[in-house]
Amino acid sequence: MHGVGVEQGSDDGEPAPSLEEIEDAVVEGDRPLATGTAMSALRHRTFRVVFLGAFASNIGTWMQNVVLGAYAYDLTRSSTFVGVMIFAQLGPALVLPMVGGLIADKVDRKRLLIILSLEQLVFSLALALVVRTASPSHLVLVATVVMIGVGSALFGPAYSAILPGLVGRADLPGAVSLNSAQMNASRVIGPAIGGVAYHFVGPSWVFAGNALTYLFVVVALQMVTLPARPPAVDHVSRWRELTAGVTAAREDPVVGRCLVTVFIFSLLALAFIGQMPVEAAHNLRIDPHSTNYGILYASFGTGALIGAISIGTVFAQVSKPLIVRVGLVGYAAALAGFALLRAALPAYFVVAVVGAFYFAFITALNTAMQTRLHDGVRGRVMALWIMGFGGTVALGNLVVGPVVSAVGITDVLLFGAGVALLLAWYADVRIPAGRTG
Repeated sequence: MHGVGVEQGSDDGEPAPSLEEIEDAVVEGDRPLATGTAMSALRHRTFRVVFLGAFASNIGTWMQNVVLGAYAYDLTRSSTFVGVMIFAQLGPALVLPMVGGLIADKVDRKRLLIILSLEQLVFSLALALVVRTASPSHLVLVATVVMIGVGSALFGPAYSAILPGLVGRADLPGAVSLNSAQMNASRVIGPAIGGVAYHFVGPSWVFAGNALTYLFVVVALQMVTLPARPPAVDHVSRWRELTAGVTAAREDPVVGRCLVTVFIFSLLALAFIGQMPVEAAHNLRIDPHSTNYGILYASFGTGALIGAISIGTVFAQVSKPLIVRVGLVGYAAALAGFALLRAALPAYFVVAVVGAFYFAFITALNTAMQTRLHDGVRGRVMALWIMGFGGTVALGNLVVGPVVSAVGITDVLLFGAGVALLLAWYADVRIPAGRTG
């Protein structure tokens, strides 16, 4: 069946142990270590190095993200312009990941990732220079952010495509959980640093600091040898190559339902992320320029970190389809509560619960999908995931900016909670009877 497959290895279907794994076994002795957990993923040296490099870079990215939204709001006091900036940042993820996924399945992924990291470094430095002026051009500001978004949109599919090869299929759930966890640990550390730095040194130095963190990814990739990419399929048209991810989603109902869920959820239920400065200023009386705003964003990131890491630890053996549906119900309830709050102190705790349910659900959904993918189309399917996970968030924020101005942020958040509740009914990602991975 197209879209699923088993790697070659031992007679029982498990991948053959690598030299690195044999060395680890000698060092660690005969201690049993369950597969599929976060700890089992960390025993792979190449994964550890790339993981730590990505973690350091993502801290810088979230420093920039939280400051960029607050800076846009401070500059214009317009929720619409905040939406435009979010779209500039994430909009390229609406269209470019499919191209990035095709490239990732065709070229040297290591070289591609290094080039794209350097591209983002250059334009983050350019952004730092743009905001040093007292009245920066809005057009130049948006264009610079777009170029950072272009690099990120092309980077994502290639990075996602190398993940299974770093750990093997058996340890993939733990690797996905850890990858989500580092993204969300960076949501805690980055906004905390960014919020304080924005207050004391201004946005330019924050953006310059983010530029330097891309070097961590470059150095990490230079330190490791990545697995060879799967061989390309011959005699297939360029269009069929580009849309191979769509074909895989159509032929595997689990993959298809996972992608539909993440597209709808990101488009209609995540407005609060891009509009956090508006929520903070209007409902919670928190100045987006203050340290308290950084704490609010970090509280969300803390909850998201807990939710993500729980999938590879506490809930490692729990059904991922069950976690998906429970997580959506919990997210709907927590987001509704956050929408109705009018005080800062309880908001710090409630937004952490929102983050925990959000990333428990999204990590379980990602794991359920990735375990179904054949490595030959993984980059292109993950491109669709990134389009849904990031690109539609940008589109949603572009649309929701004027809506927030018209009806208020509270109604928009309550609508998102309702969408999440409906998705809890739809998102049945159990493997159909008679169809094994």
